[in-house]
Amino acid sequence: MNNAQFTTLEALAAQLPDGASVTVHKGDEPDVPMALAKALVRRGARGLHIVTLPTAAFPASGMMVDMLIGAGCVASVETSGISLHELGAAPRFTKAVKAGTLKVLDATCPAVYAGLNAGAKGQPFAPLRGLIGSDLMRHRADYRTIDNPYLPGDRIAVVPAINTDVAILHASMADAEGNVWIGRDRDRLLAAHAANTVLVTVDRQVPGSFYDDEQLSAGIIPATYISALAVVPGGCWPMDAEGRTDLDAVRRYQQAARSDDGFADYLRTEVFGDVVAGTGAPA
Repeated sequence: MNNAQFTTLEALAAQLPDGASVTVHKGDEPDVPMALAKALVRRGARGLHIVTLPTAAFPASGMMVDMLIGAGCVASVETSGISLHELGAAPRFTKAVKAGTLKVLDATCPAVYAGLNAGAKGQPFAPLRGLIGSDLMRHRADYRTIDNPYLPGDRIAVVPAINTDVAILHASMADAEGNVWIGRDRDRLLAAHAANTVLVTVDRQVPGSFYDDEQLSAGIIPATYISALAVVPGGCWPMDAEGRTDLDAVRRYQQAARSDDGFADYLRTEVFGDVVAGTGAPA
C-alpha cells in the first residue's frame, strides 16, 4: 500500500493548480477544509471550477465557497445552490451572479451524486429519470434524454460522469500511513474515488495504522487515494470535528461580506492575518 505524503498547509495549496475542477463536500460541516481554502486565497488561486457535493441535510455549499468566490479564485460552479443556510444568502456568490462574473451550472443534488458515482465507477454517464420535465433539461446542454435500452419508448435522462481534477476535504485524523478516517460519511470516499488528486487536512495524525483496528478500518479513505495531507488542528473552523458551527463567526463573515470594503477587511484580518496560526480560528 502506498503511504500518502504529509506536507505543510501552504505546500498542500500549491498542489491545486489554477483552472482545476475541484470537488468540495457539503455546506458547513466538519469536513469543510476552510484552512486550505484560505491558503488558496493567499496563494492567489484563479479560474477554479467548483463542484459542490451536497447531502440531504445540507443541499448547498456555504461559507467556504462563498469566500473563494469573493476572493476571485472561482470562475464557475456546478451546484444546487450556495447559501449560509439558516443565516440566509451567501453575499459574494449573490453579488457575483448578479454581476455576471461567475458562471453557474445549475444542477440538482441527485444529478451531482449520479455524475460523481459514474465518475468513480469509470462509467461515461448515469441515468436519472427525475430530471425529465424540469427546466434543467433546457439549461444544461450536457444533460440528455435517451430511450431506455431495455424498454424502447421509455425515455430517461442521462448526466455525464464527473471526474474532477482535485477533491479537497478535512477530517478529524489520519494515521501514520496517511489513511484518513471519515467514519460513516461515505460521501467523502465517493469524492475521492471520482477525483484525480485528493488533498486533505486533518486535525491530528495518530501512530500506527487504522487497518489494525476493526472499529476504525471500515471508516477510512485508504492512503492509496490520498495525494497529500497536512495536519492543521481546527482546519475546518468555524466548524469543528463534533459537527458544531460557530454561528457568531459565520454571522461576522456574512456581515463583512455584504460590502466590498468589508470583505476586503475580512480577508486582511482572517485570511492573510492568520498565516502563523494556520487555521483562521481566533488565537
